[in-house]
Amino acid sequence: MDKSEREQLLKNIQYSDADWLESASEIFKKDKEFILEAVKLNGLALEYADDNLRKDKEVVLAAMKENPRAIYDADDSLMTDKEIILIGFNHSIELLDCAADTLKKNKSFIQELVKIDGYALYYADDSLKKDKKTVLDAVKQNGRSLKYADKILREDRNFILKVVKKNHDVFEYIDRSLKKDKKFILKAVKLLGNFLAYADKNLKKDKKIVLEAVKQQGLALEYADKSLKKDKKIVLEAVKQYGHALEYADKNLKKNKKIVLEAAKSMKKWRKIFKKQERINEKKRSIRNN
Repeated sequence: MDKSEREQLLKNIQYSDADWLESASEIFKKDKEFILEAVKLNGLALEYADDNLRKDKEVVLAAMKENPRAIYDADDSLMTDKEIILIGFNHSIELLDCAADTLKKNKSFIQELVKIDGYALYYADDSLKKDKKTVLDAVKQNGRSLKYADKILREDRNFILKVVKKNHDVFEYIDRSLKKDKKFILKAVKLLGNFLAYADKNLKKDKKIVLEAVKQQGLALEYADKSLKKDKKIVLEAVKQYGHALEYADKNLKKNKKIVLEAAKSMKKWRKIFKKQERINEKKRSIRNN
């Protein structure tokens, strides 16, 4: 192997383009020492290495360390290797698509990944999208990953209520049938009033549901049907919980003395709470700085 030719080829690979290796002699492509040098300079040079070297874990790891997207040029036999898949995953979740089906079905491996990024559930085998533990781990990390769960779980009332307690972001992605389920919505708004926003429009007219929602979170009044924003009892409960809910009341009730007084009382209470929390935060910052 000509030394000057070798050095020039490595320079071209490093400073210009990995494609320089495509037209190089097979001697270079089959030389492990040379290919290791090449991929350390430009990971994408792996594409032009001899097939046997694209199966070599040491070579592939060196290439991926320089450029994780070199995984696309690694031999399929390495797509069962957890270390290689994790390197790709840690760079970009989409590289998880390269994993072999056996890894996508590996429950412990997928559970490890969804704890890092809930969206990894998208690449999991369908059997794991039905697995409660796997899906729960995913939505704890990212509530929006619920949209990749199997429909069976997305319409499971008890499972969704459990999930909601872990991450409030999931509600947008529950099955449509649950958004029309009165018993489910009633339980949900007791956990977080603003879940009323995702309820079926007919349930936003339900006085019992809306009342429970505003008791838990006064600002949920925003999502109530227009007819219930005129309801004195509902508006009163909303402003008792949070004075600024008055903003969403019917204009006539904004003039109601009792409601306005309750709103003012609530605002005063919340100002005290916010000031107290700010003092606590200041103490914590002071302790950290010292």
